[in-house]
Amino acid sequence: MPALPALPDPHAIAAMILVVAALVLFATERLAIETSCLLVLGILVLGFQVFPYENGGAAIRASDFFSGFGHEALVTVCCLMVMGQALESTGALKPVATVLARAWAARPMLSLLLTLIAGAVLSAFVNNTPIVVLLLPTLVSISLGGNVRASSVLIPMGFATLIGGMATTVGTSTNLLVVGVAADLGMRRMEMFDFALPAVIAGSVGILYLWLIAPRILPDRTPPLKDTSPRVFEALLYIEKDSAASGKTLAEVRKLAGEKLRILGIERGEGLTLARLPSVTFQPGDRLRVRDTPENLKEFERALGAKLHNVGEEMHLVSEEHPLSAPDQQIAEIVVTENSVLQGRTLSELRFSDRYNLVVLAIHRAGPGAPSGDLSEIRLVSGDVLLLQGAKERIAELKRGGYLLVLDATMDVPQTKKAPLALLIMTTVIALAALGILPILVGAVAGVVIMLLTRCLDWEDVGAALSIQVIMIIVTSLALGMALMRTGAAEYVAQIYVALASGLPPAGVLSGLMLVMAALTNVVSNNAAAVIGTPIAIGVARQLDAPLEPYVLAVLFGANLSFATPMAYQTNLLIYSAGGYRFSDFIRAGVPLMILMWLALSVALALLYRL
Repeated sequence: MPALPALPDPHAIAAMILVVAALVLFATERLAIETSCLLVLGILVLGFQVFPYENGGAAIRASDFFSGFGHEALVTVCCLMVMGQALESTGALKPVATVLARAWAARPMLSLLLTLIAGAVLSAFVNNTPIVVLLLPTLVSISLGGNVRASSVLIPMGFATLIGGMATTVGTSTNLLVVGVAADLGMRRMEMFDFALPAVIAGSVGILYLWLIAPRILPDRTPPLKDTSPRVFEALLYIEKDSAASGKTLAEVRKLAGEKLRILGIERGEGLTLARLPSVTFQPGDRLRVRDTPENLKEFERALGAKLHNVGEEMHLVSEEHPLSAPDQQIAEIVVTENSVLQGRTLSELRFSDRYNLVVLAIHRAGPGAPSGDLSEIRLVSGDVLLLQGAKERIAELKRGGYLLVLDATMDVPQTKKAPLALLIMTTVIALAALGILPILVGAVAGVVIMLLTRCLDWEDVGAALSIQVIMIIVTSLALGMALMRTGAAEYVAQIYVALASGLPPAGVLSGLMLVMAALTNVVSNNAAAVIGTPIAIGVARQLDAPLEPYVLAVLFGANLSFATPMAYQTNLLIYSAGGYRFSDFIRAGVPLMILMWLALSVALALLYRL
């Protein structure tokens, strides 16, 4: 057993303890992520205020921990999120979905490969959330057409976007943070495509796995939107002279029907509509307009002794020959995304049914904590899927609005007249950064300003795009990274790691570091893992007297291997619920991919940097 380094000073020990506590909080989510971040940040500020740290040039003031709010990596991440929101809401990437949808109808196997490649390439330049939001409705509608199982393609599509995000500095917020933190610590600033080659080499292996193997090992799952036929029906209950409801008040009738009865209207005679007052008394010939499932409607018919008719079909009772009908009704899903107006709110708070004239049939939530009780009072979280029914035009209107992720049997992708301009602005920003004409920070800020001036965005879009959770995780992670670096805790952890890995060659030390980061990123925020890991990687490289870049890239790539759990990345949660997956499906398909990518990246970095 190699000798371990001596313990550092109390400030460094406290910083390491706080990092571990923060990672546990992020992983368990006993508190909201934002609350956990604020708690950790508060402890750092208060701790260094009460116990000042002075160590030569490494003094830390409490106010230093707020510098993350102005860090260029955070500003760039926020601007790119806003521009991604513009691409999403304007439908700027609609041509991609249109081409892929046509290809799926002719050659599904080749189309899957094209979808994986398109998702990976686009995600190298745009945050992968808009890409998943673009491709998810297309693949769900294709699966409803019977050409392919949704469960065999949604996870591969989501993973392909994660692979593509590794290739450039702007591919993910994780990349921007690692590049920014490494530059702060003295390493040269990496440009747009500096690490594209190892990412492409390993990514090619990953894409082949997702194309040829993953769809075959993923079990057939039944997604919530498995049947597009209506689930609830509007009908009329005719009150006759001998009906149990005849002569009773509305309040008595509701008790008679078991309190489940929801009356939309009361019709009497020719064209007379009665107010739905508890004291109104029913007479023979009255019609109750109701809406519910076929089972409940038949139960109401029996309990009230009424006759059930389809609306507009007075001549026929509802029967096997004349079943309940809803000719203009359609089933669809809404997936709650992190920036959705639904996130963190209840349906009653939003007055969802009144606002959109849609009926929410069920709410599906990934994992064991499935919601129950009154649907209108369930607080929605990212990844929830609302199964709803309504008029086709209402659902189409909701989809055209572009503010909610709607899944249905159509392949329509919302697009506005501002879409080409939004795409041009985004492309120009990326091109200027790639050519070294403008730093990505300057280009991204300018891009947001131009999008606002040209009305590709409004301020509501900006607010919707900015995630408080992402901002707080980044700021808190930067503060923790600063505490680790300036107190010497990062150097101490690096010394321990090098001592434990003393029998390994430099390439093995690098590979082990990447594997540690890959394991960490699947249980905590990838941004937190990356920011905390970057100073440790630099410490490891300096301990080995090796070039800094490959070890920093080991952290960057490892923090992007978010394949093994649904919680590892926000887009994993979106496809988790929409595809009807189980937790084990991510382990089944994601762990082999993580191992393949880890091995391929380890070999590629060792060869490219001659370790």
